[in-house]
Amino acid sequence: MEFSSRARQRHTRLAGDRRDPYPHSLQFYQEPPTESISLAEFESFAVDRLRLLKVVENLGVSHVRSSDLYKTKLEAEFRRLKFPYRALAEDDYDARRKDHISHFILRLAYCQSEELRRWFLQQEMDLFRYRFNELTEGLRQKFLEHVNLKFEAVSMLLPGFVLCSVCPMFLKLLLKVVSVLLFKKINLYFYAVDLFRARRVFIKDGFAFVPLKDIDAIVLNNYRQKLSKALALTARSLPSIQSDERLQPLLNHLSHSYVGPDYSAQKNTGKISLEHIDALSVKSFPLCMRQLHRALRDNHHLRHGGRMQYGLFLKGIGLTLEQALEFWKKEFIRGKVDADKFDKGYAYSIRHSYGKEGKRTDYTPYSCMKIIMSNPPSQGDYHGCPFRHSEPELLKQKLQSYKIPPSGIAQILDLVKGMHYQLACQKYFELTHDLDDIGFSLNHPNQYFAESQKLLTGGRELKKEPSHLGNSQQKSNSSQESMTSTSTPTSSNTTADAELEGLEAYFTED
Repeated sequence: MEFSSRARQRHTRLAGDRRDPYPHSLQFYQEPPTESISLAEFESFAVDRLRLLKVVENLGVSHVRSSDLYKTKLEAEFRRLKFPYRALAEDDYDARRKDHISHFILRLAYCQSEELRRWFLQQEMDLFRYRFNELTEGLRQKFLEHVNLKFEAVSMLLPGFVLCSVCPMFLKLLLKVVSVLLFKKINLYFYAVDLFRARRVFIKDGFAFVPLKDIDAIVLNNYRQKLSKALALTARSLPSIQSDERLQPLLNHLSHSYVGPDYSAQKNTGKISLEHIDALSVKSFPLCMRQLHRALRDNHHLRHGGRMQYGLFLKGIGLTLEQALEFWKKEFIRGKVDADKFDKGYAYSIRHSYGKEGKRTDYTPYSCMKIIMSNPPSQGDYHGCPFRHSEPELLKQKLQSYKIPPSGIAQILDLVKGMHYQLACQKYFELTHDLDDIGFSLNHPNQYFAESQKLLTGGRELKKEPSHLGNSQQKSNSSQESMTSTSTPTSSNTTADAELEGLEAYFTED
């Protein structure tokens, strides 16, 4: 059988040629890629890895990392996105290439702030842990040699051990272990400080003996140090990257990214009645939009950030331009804005958000990541993410006013403390809809509304509202909620395959 030139090269690479840039399915990502790739491939690789890291984040919080369910779901995502996993360990050069390049793209995007670096480091660590533990013993040993982590294996207790000085519990463990790994004392604190602190290593004559099952802790600690240092060095080089007018906007999109549908397709347009918004805000709005709606009803005004966030959300759930103009005008003129001032100062921006003015851009509703990562609220603002931007005590009071049980509030606050803001919103969804597990990841306020309506209506589609708007009345006091609205100014497995928000336009615009 003859191979083409390209096939022969690939066959040589997969045979283990160390000159190949991807000699192993797993790596520490110490050498950046040097080849040229197209912008389309750049985008595709970055979006796929970001999807994978979102899944890693969500699964890491909702499942035990060593459980079979965790492994099954994560492997399914590896297969879908074509990243190296157990079945592709040695025979898929393209998957290893994608893994290598995509890591460095996201490293550029997520080195721009301490919060982004912390998130990226944690997800990459969890991803690495899963992949390392899934390697066979032979592949694991090859990887350790590849990254110069060579330890001498011992199959039995060495002569000269003073066994009486060993803790009985650890002695029992040593006797059960067939192999332990040996390394020099000088590397003890560098490699195995966590194991040493937990008294899970045996130290003798300048050597530490580590059970084979704990070798991943040594490898992970080494990887964490290397990646943390690399992120800091990458952050230093940002000024030179920011001068590239093509690259910097793309990296900014990635670091504030959302990888699901953009909810710009208005299949529900005209199916929402203005007189039902108050009831819907209680039943089906995420906490961020419920907060904005209550603030609008109470103050009869929202600042620009709140109008944009809430207005685009309402557009996404189905309000027409005519309904939006009526909704905002009726509420504003109940405050300090008269009809003439509204028509001159506010109506234009509403028409603009619907693509009827200016550049006629059809703006899409804000995703969770955009709300969390950009434009934090200041004093007097009500936009943003309550889980991200509210003080814990104020958030607790707000949840109590919404009749969330104390145990549920504690779970939400724990997620917020761990900076899992979207998962906190997901828990809020479960508590307000009396569910144990929603079975999907929440990444968008409009997704929250759509999934809530599916549950409440049994999957039935909303009926189209009549075109006349004159008889729609606002019930500003119909659902009184005692709450504190003030906010203060750091993973996903989506079923849709839509591209990153804003990136498609970036690559197609002239």
